[in-house]
This record gives sequence, C-alpha cells and structure tokens, in this order.
Amino acid sequence: MTSGRRVLITGAGQGVGRGLALAFGAAGAEVLVNDLHRERSENVVDEIRAAGGSATPAPFDVCDYASVVTAVAATGPVDVLVNNAGNAGAEGFGGRARFADTEPVDWDSFLRVNLYGVLHCTRAVLPTMIANTWGRILTVVSDAGRTGDPGGAVYGAAKAGAAGLMRSVALENGRFNVTANNISLGTMRTPLTEPLWAEHGDSPQAKEILRNYAIRRPGVPDDVTELALLLASDHGSWITGQTICVNGGYSFGL
Repeated sequence: MTSGRRVLITGAGQGVGRGLALAFGAAGAEVLVNDLHRERSENVVDEIRAAGGSATPAPFDVCDYASVVTAVAATGPVDVLVNNAGNAGAEGFGGRARFADTEPVDWDSFLRVNLYGVLHCTRAVLPTMIANTWGRILTVVSDAGRTGDPGGAVYGAAKAGAAGLMRSVALENGRFNVTANNISLGTMRTPLTEPLWAEHGDSPQAKEILRNYAIRRPGVPDDVTELALLLASDHGSWITGQTICVNGGYSFGL
C-alpha cells in the first residue's frame, strides 16, 4: 500500500505522468505533482483533490540541479520518486534522424531531460530515503534504450543510461530498504503522440508502428499504473534493480 506515503512524480502534468499522479492520489498517497509548467501541475492537483486525494503542485525544471534540490527541500521528505519526465524530441516523431546526420548540439535536449533529469532528482531524494531506511525509486524508460532505436539513437542512449543508474542505485542502497526499478514503455498514446491516432489508428504511420506490437494498440496510462503502485509499495520490497516492460509485446525480456 502507498497510503500515507509522499510521492514525487516528475513530468506529471500530462500523459503517463498525469495518469500515475491520479492513481497514486486514489491510492491514498500525498502526491507532489511536478511539471515544468505550473498551470499543468496545478490542474492535475485540482483533479486529485476533486477526487478526494491529497496533492501539492511542485513545478520545477528537472534539468536544473539547483532548482531540483531547492524544490525537494521545500516539499519535505519524499518516500517515493517516480522519474517520469522525458523528452522524445521537440518535434516528436517528425524530428527523427540517423545518428550519423546529427551533431552534438542536437543531443543536449535528450540527455538533459532523460538522463540528467533522472540523476538530479534521484540524487536529491536519496539521502533522506537512506536516513529513513525506506524508499522507492521508479524510472520510466523506453524500449528504445533496450533494443536500439533507428532515428532516435541519443534518446535511446539517454534512456539506457537512466536504466543503468537505477541498477547501480539498487545495488548501493538495498541494505537501506531502498529499491530502484525501471518501467520500460513502448509507444504510448499521450498528447505528444495523439496526432498519430487522430484517425483511430488508421493512418499509415500508426499502422506501421503497430505492426511491431503483439497487441496492436498503443499503450495508455492505465496500462502502467498498477505496476507502478506495486513497485512503490511494501509488497514490492524484494523487487529491485529490474527493468520491467509494459510494451504490448514490442520486445520481450527473459
């Protein structure tokens, strides 16, 4: 159970992060709703409170370590961190390019959010978790980091790096009853990808994407929430250092 736990979810103003925030709120957690945009954070807080839950807006930029540290100090102890904030590219699926056609200037936005954002937030919450001898860290990664991603090499590299960080954090902190795990997602139906499904998944691009999935539909936030709740609870206390796929059968793990 996560009732009474304080849960910080990054990038929770929309999409998967919003779904996770609503789920944790319904489960009785006190949800710290992070988003780069204050209005989005406050809107999700209002949704959680309207449903009878407890939530507080926590707008800050995960890419700015000083801002992360200041915000975490201001919000108080964090029992559960969900590193959800991510960036697949400002132009979404239209901004893909072969690695050989990119330059270092193209890599920065992917690394800052998907890797450094996870480093910043994890580092900020860990000391208190260690002191309290209880903590859960979940990082939302991508199958792009597991299988490779033609046209999205740096995004995949950043997600793989974040997953590797969780394994190291798990090894270092298990003796303090702190677990760290990854949830690896396939293509999700979110505001970023919504143009793909505007024709009910009948667009040529949508069909091409879904051909690679055993379950031929995009994921939705509800596909992720129950696993996240388990990993964040006492019932998940012996699960750590794992990357668990929620991907409609896009790829399989042994």
